[in-house]
Amino acid sequence: MARTKANKAESVEPQSDVVMDEAPTSHQPERGDEMSVDEENEEVEVEDNDAEIEEDIQRVRLLPGSTPTAASFEFLNEGHTLGNALRYIIMKNPDVEFCAYAIPHPSEPKMNVRIQTFDGTTAVEALEKGLRDLQELCDVVTDEFVVAREKFVAK
Repeated sequence: MARTKANKAESVEPQSDVVMDEAPTSHQPERGDEMSVDEENEEVEVEDNDAEIEEDIQRVRLLPGSTPTAASFEFLNEGHTLGNALRYIIMKNPDVEFCAYAIPHPSEPKMNVRIQTFDGTTAVEALEKGLRDLQELCDVVTDEFVVAREKFVAK
């Protein structure tokens, strides 16, 4: 039996609860939401273990089909902020012929970077140089900000 939009709107009251068994798993409450105060201490220990596990996860990988001068890299848990800045910095390198990034799907925490270089360098070297240069640029911006903030506070 198909419901129309009007019937669906009428069947859900503003104050009624939704049965979570019918909701997708991404909308179901997490274990932490149902815990009592006594169980919260145990959750902290689990979170510490999760932090250790996260450090072991490789966040950048070389995608299949890459050659030394043309490669695609997948970054986990990164988005447009790093992608656009990294693309800009890598394109400043005269040994780089092409660099672009893409977010394959908004619901996946992945970012892909494609780098093509001239014969003098590899795509991996270009990525490493780009990451170092971006870190140095961020350090300079941070230093300038701290100096300007201290100058402003001193007034």
